[in-house]
Amino acid sequence: MPLKRSKSYLSNVSPAKVLLFGYLSYVAVGWVLLSLPFSQAMPVASLDNLFIVTSAVSTTGLVTVDPGQSYSFIGQLVILVLIQLGGIGYMTFGSFIILSTRHKMSSLRSEVSRKAFALPSDFRIARFIRLVITFTLITELIGAILLYAIFSYNNEDNAIWLAIFHSISAFCTAGFSLFSNSFESYADNVYLNLVIATLSYLGAIGFIVMVDVWHLLTGKSRYLHFASKVILEITFWFSLVGTILFFVMEPSIQALPNWERLLASFFQVMTAGTTVGFNTIPIGALSASIIMFLYMLMIFGASPSGTGGGLKSTTLAALIGLMRSVLKGRDKIRYQKREISADRLQLATAAFTFYMGVLFLAMILLLSTEEAALEIILFEAISALGTVGLSMGLTGDLTNLGKLIIIVLMFMGRVGILTFGIAVSTHDETREEEKDNDLVL
Repeated sequence: MPLKRSKSYLSNVSPAKVLLFGYLSYVAVGWVLLSLPFSQAMPVASLDNLFIVTSAVSTTGLVTVDPGQSYSFIGQLVILVLIQLGGIGYMTFGSFIILSTRHKMSSLRSEVSRKAFALPSDFRIARFIRLVITFTLITELIGAILLYAIFSYNNEDNAIWLAIFHSISAFCTAGFSLFSNSFESYADNVYLNLVIATLSYLGAIGFIVMVDVWHLLTGKSRYLHFASKVILEITFWFSLVGTILFFVMEPSIQALPNWERLLASFFQVMTAGTTVGFNTIPIGALSASIIMFLYMLMIFGASPSGTGGGLKSTTLAALIGLMRSVLKGRDKIRYQKREISADRLQLATAAFTFYMGVLFLAMILLLSTEEAALEIILFEAISALGTVGLSMGLTGDLTNLGKLIIIVLMFMGRVGILTFGIAVSTHDETREEEKDNDLVL
């Protein structure tokens, strides 16, 4: 009887709640493992362990202690496994194992996986998951080999472990580094910059695009989905325009040689747009105008079904389409001459509204607990909610209450801002239309 009741409950629970509790279980198990003495190279407070675990599962990269110095190899391995699980997504590995044993996925597992990846209706979930795992492992392996060559050439100790850790961290857009200053020591290393950027773009652009491109190259499809075209276009323009603006407007890099200045501009724009969170120059030294632009990248840079966070590039496309269509007086909402369905617009506007509400509330709380400038606290909050991991130097100085607020923001960002809202919302039983439904704007 208890087993039947459990199955009955699981069959009725929403995918959003399954995702929420799934990621919570990752955090709980990881917190226990990281709190064990053999995981630590030096004593680490319980709250800091929770912060690091949440940051790893959410693939954010914000840290209150130095992972390379504070944790042993076992602890670093725990962090890396959490990054991998968090980056690829809840239930993906389990689904892959089930599929590998020639069993079928349950309807609940299929529905949760489709919810987690935000897949178009014509994507076959079982085949998609196989491709995701295969693509992930091959990409991370190639990345690790290339990074090993770079670290070995630069005489880094434990080059193999450094290469594996940073390859997975980059592809999962986690931004965790075993170097105390991220990649500031490699600011002028073209090879490392390009390898990390490639891994980060492949992770952030999203598995939908990767599978779509693969089908196109292998002849299984004759065109890219509209979502893939939008994602690639917005990613391209964010990167190009952002690099140019950064190169021209940022005072802190003006003294660098032009090629190094261009490399630094490209990397910082890439790291914000993909939400990977690595940096090659101090973020706290950037000008206010560039920080404002980075806000935009951190919120909208990544893409659905990828490893990045934030509101996603497709949400931005839907909002732009809505704005332009209203301004032009169109009776239908279009983006690039393609009509956007009402349900997609509803999801985009709901996600944006909920995101801004959460950010506004978080800022009120953080401004009351932290002694820092408004723009620094705002940067930290957006970075946490978008699972970016960039910081202007506030993370290590957060109060205990501030750490808890950032932990919640990182967790919400990983589950998905709208998915989190759906999971914690109570079901509306009324479903009755109001007589007066005219809302004047």
